[in-house]
Amino acid sequence: MPRIFVVDDERVIADTLCAILRGSGYDALAFYDAETTLTACEDQPPDFVVTDVSMPGMSGVDMAMQLKQRFSGCGVLLFSGHAATVEVLEVAHRKGYEFELLTKPVHPKDLLAKLEGAVRRPVEADVPLLESDAMAG
Repeated sequence: MPRIFVVDDERVIADTLCAILRGSGYDALAFYDAETTLTACEDQPPDFVVTDVSMPGMSGVDMAMQLKQRFSGCGVLLFSGHAATVEVLEVAHRKGYEFELLTKPVHPKDLLAKLEGAVRRPVEADVPLLESDAMAG
């Protein structure tokens, strides 16, 4: 199964999503900030990163763009509870990046369905892994 990093500054969310993913057979690790995640990626890049958008320090979108620059095969799935996230995604889009967005709270069935769909497809640099959902938030 793919290796997945889950990133959220709210530890309970990151830990809970990791537990759900592990229960479904994924190799999942929790991280609580973007900087630590990027450092961990240097040692062993994950297949996917599931990350919150709004975090102290580096945002999930900025981290996602760095991941795609350094590890083009790494898939990214963003989640957020903030409506303003759409604007941040538009900035990434203008820079040539497309990312999937799920809204918080993320239902485990939705997350697992998105990952299952993405696992079956090859990952290409700067190409959306997943079909877009409504970006309400």
